[in-house]
Amino acid sequence: MRSASHSPIGVFDSGVGGLTVLKSLLSHLPHESTLYLGDTARVPYGTKSGEVVTRYSLKNASFLMERGIKLLVVACNTASAVALPALAAALPIPVLGVIAPGAAAALRQSRGGQVGVIGTPGTIRSGAYQRELEAAAGPGGVRVKARACPLFVPLAEEGWLAGDVPRLVAREYLADFVQEGVDTLVLGCTHYPLLKDIIAEVVGPGVALVDSAEATVHVVARLLAERGLLAPAGGTPTHHAFVTDVPERFVEVGARFLGRPIASAEQVDLSF
Repeated sequence: MRSASHSPIGVFDSGVGGLTVLKSLLSHLPHESTLYLGDTARVPYGTKSGEVVTRYSLKNASFLMERGIKLLVVACNTASAVALPALAAALPIPVLGVIAPGAAAALRQSRGGQVGVIGTPGTIRSGAYQRELEAAAGPGGVRVKARACPLFVPLAEEGWLAGDVPRLVAREYLADFVQEGVDTLVLGCTHYPLLKDIIAEVVGPGVALVDSAEATVHVVARLLAERGLLAPAGGTPTHHAFVTDVPERFVEVGARFLGRPIASAEQVDLSF
């Protein structure tokens, strides 16, 4: 029987965006095996109700649990915002979202407590980042400016990562963040790290960018170490990807997010 430390880490997202979290996992925890599930049949989650996103998230988690994961990373910011309590209550393993780690990293980097958050409409509407930042900072410790930037998602998926089009979109979304003195900006969607260079150009060097994916993986590493669940060095990790629709597009677009080719993705049926 496989020991818990040799079991894979499970990661799910509504589509390809969570591959930026997986990319960070593979970089920082190279001995770990992973299972990734992209719910591409129901993407995007960011425009759906909290009730629906929670239902989808529980189904995703159940699929990964059946395959023996030792820890679940909810890579989707929208699912992290609305479904994390239900997932934590339903699963017997550690469950991590991307919002609390991203908020904590932003507070560590902020010089003056002026923090911006950008994300999907669902993430921003939930207020999850705002609540997390304000709770962690204490009364009067942070001022949060949040905005949904929905056009960043199709730009990232189509590979429009440089040039006039993404620059104009970023200026439209972010100009007043700079004017209002935001000193730290949380990239609160897993697609947004692909546009990091354009975003940095628009907001300027005085604004620190926080990638929630990177921040989350540091918490994963610490939690696995504390629980004695780190995979031992010297083994041969395995990595499998599952999607609920159009695996060919996932493989093609996902390589851009993962930073390396994706050999294949198995299509699975998670219909209710």
